Amino acid sequence: MSSSTKTSQTGTNTRLAHSGFDPKSFHGFINPPVVHASTVLFPDAATIESRNQKYTYGTHGTPTTDALAAAVDALEGSAGTLILPSGLAAVTLTFLAVLSAGDHVLVVDSVYGPTRRFCDTLLGRYGIKVTYFDPLIGADIERLMRPNTKLVFTESPGSNTFEIQDIPAIAKVAHAHAALVAIDNTWATPLFFKPLDHGVDISIHAATKYFAGHSDVLMGTVSASKAAHPALLATYTALGFCASPDDSYTTLRGLRTLGVRLERHQHSALTIAQALEGRPGVAGVLHPALESFPGHQLWKRDFEGASGLFSIVLDVADETRRRAKAHAFLDALEIFGLGYSWGGYDSLAVHAHLSDRTVALAPAQGPVIRLQIGLEDVADLMADIERGLSAAQSA
Repeated sequence: MSSSTKTSQTGTNTRLAHSGFDPKSFHGFINPPVVHASTVLFPDAATIESRNQKYTYGTHGTPTTDALAAAVDALEGSAGTLILPSGLAAVTLTFLAVLSAGDHVLVVDSVYGPTRRFCDTLLGRYGIKVTYFDPLIGADIERLMRPNTKLVFTESPGSNTFEIQDIPAIAKVAHAHAALVAIDNTWATPLFFKPLDHGVDISIHAATKYFAGHSDVLMGTVSASKAAHPALLATYTALGFCASPDDSYTTLRGLRTLGVRLERHQHSALTIAQALEGRPGVAGVLHPALESFPGHQLWKRDFEGASGLFSIVLDVADETRRRAKAHAFLDALEIFGLGYSWGGYDSLAVHAHLSDRTVALAPAQGPVIRLQIGLEDVADLMADIERGLSAAQSA
């Protein structure tokens, strides 16, 4: 019995522990072998000509990458998952697989910054038109659809400001116009939101973050429906994308503990977010699981939980002082690190710059500070945030 068969009807944490590799297939060892490979040998000339064997070359997959892909498929309910060397590589593969010169793509305005940079540079060079849309548009996205719209690219919650999109409504409209829908689902992971169950065709993760979970791996995944997968696979093969076996193995190892880690991230982040609501110096807390958050009802309808990333808006009326106040907050932190990425065991903070947006504009009350809540003790993290708020008020 295969690993996927054994775990298909089991709970999430059981699937996380057992999906992707069957110990019986490799002498009983519970972890898959780490296969370092470029060349793969064929038994005879006819087979090398036909390529009629499971593995043909290192860039086309190994038992290590297959184990990770199978585990992600088990979580996503997808027909196929591709493993890439970074989250941005996963994003760009999706655009390049779906779009051609002359096509039009709709991209949510609260999208991940590097995704926007790719759209504004390379896609334009290839004659692809990009329109950014309001994350709260829902079914009204109908008015932005064109005859040549081939893809709607979503991200829910949105980067830094965490707007929740009505993904089922957007998908219904897109499919009526024969367009595909992709989502960057890194924040929620398939444990808290299953995109393909809500009409999405392509689900993308920066596996660097919660999947790997320890701030030491760069990795991306693209999981797709049966209809969308072939084009992704063809483009993946043509571009020579591939991830290293060591990083694939490390990501799979991180995936095994995703459930218990997310429980801790979720609980700690929500506890801190609730404590910061109404606190002097904080103009707003941008966390979808808070009842005060504008998109809370949509989040409650579609999501099974919340991860450890949210933002606060510092209360700084004087626009000329916002940068200085943000820097004072960050420089006073002792436990939170100042750095990009998130999803690891360590807590991080950054000043979110939102000047490139055209629709989902930055909050007017003050600078946005994004907080990644790690696995440290909540009391220590709260004390650190208090240090930052006191420093910002004194600056």
